[in-house]
Amino acid sequence: MKYFRYFFYCSIFFVLVAFTLSKNRSNDTSDDPIAVIAYYVPQWYSIPKQLPLGQLTHIIYSFTKVIDGEMKFSNEGLAVKLQQLVAEKKNHPHLKVMIACGGWGADGFSDMAHTLENRKKFVSSAIQFIKKYKLDGLDIDWEYPGFAAANTGARPEDKQNFTLLMKQLREGLNTLENKQTLTFASAGFKYYYENIEIKEVMKYVDYMNVMTYDQTIATSTFTGHHTALGWINTEDLKDTPYGDFVDAKNEEMKKNGYSFQPNSAEMIIDYCIKNGVAPEQIVIGAAFYGRAWKGVPPTNNGLYQTNTGSYIGWSPYRQIRKEFESNGNYQRYWDSIAKAPYLYSAKDSIFISYDDTVSVKLKTEYAIKNNLGGIMFWELGNDTDDKNSLLKAIYDTSKKK
Repeated sequence: MKYFRYFFYCSIFFVLVAFTLSKNRSNDTSDDPIAVIAYYVPQWYSIPKQLPLGQLTHIIYSFTKVIDGEMKFSNEGLAVKLQQLVAEKKNHPHLKVMIACGGWGADGFSDMAHTLENRKKFVSSAIQFIKKYKLDGLDIDWEYPGFAAANTGARPEDKQNFTLLMKQLREGLNTLENKQTLTFASAGFKYYYENIEIKEVMKYVDYMNVMTYDQTIATSTFTGHHTALGWINTEDLKDTPYGDFVDAKNEEMKKNGYSFQPNSAEMIIDYCIKNGVAPEQIVIGAAFYGRAWKGVPPTNNGLYQTNTGSYIGWSPYRQIRKEFESNGNYQRYWDSIAKAPYLYSAKDSIFISYDDTVSVKLKTEYAIKNNLGGIMFWELGNDTDDKNSLLKAIYDTSKKK
């Protein structure tokens, strides 16, 4: 009988241990091989219950801002759809609904993170916000610590203060009964990582969502891939106007001991891993939008050529599919080096860089093969309503064993 009691108590002990480990795990505990994370900007026409929530593990409602040192909506009307989104968890209990703070051009981070008291004030407001709306986590989108982008405030101390902010956020989130996911949006270029303490920051977060898009911006004087997966070397640009520009730039940068190379997802993810980031904490980024340039000559089917300006600075994928992919004047090309598609119209001299169902599938496969934490994208509302959407391509690929 004593042996029965022994095995009985041992069984109870191991059940409790398993339960505790499961409860304390921050990452999604479903059997999904990778996280599928959507950034979502509520549109006036979108209804949360009509979103393809069953194909996601996380959805990040965007954005709150740093206002008077606290995390708040800039427009309280945004709260209505957040409440509607959280209500959908009854139909999608696996889904984690998170809130993002920041975004491009969002100011206030440097001042907020600059002192202990300021950070305490912000963290307290974030915790109260999450409790109020019954959320599952927080994403910090500070663009960028240490250097001013879009005329935002910045100071050298941001490098250390960003770490302290994420540490205090983790400590605050850990006081909540519902286990919280903490993430941050990071840039797809190396200079960003010189301005954060990457190894220290990763101690406190679940995922780093790498923005592997906007690698060629709308105001670029050369065409290129804005969301390439494949590693592009300077040799791959040879005999193109962009290649000539890069060569000249590298000659100039050599004087200061630097060099330049085109950005890509494979390049920056490899860089992060070599600098101590665990692969399972890295989330690769996909773009549900494209960028287009006009006045592009037909050489090399428009790739890496000069242009006369932006044709469309921001084109949702649903528009690209409807107006350009189906347009006989546009030819789709595949760059096997960049592992990315592009469209070119010789008739209109227009070049379009974007992600399609083939490239997002490859990004998802890359995440699985390299044991990354998952794939995220900006942004859900830009996808097509067709059955063979970008998200469906990601979802189907993520489910393959």
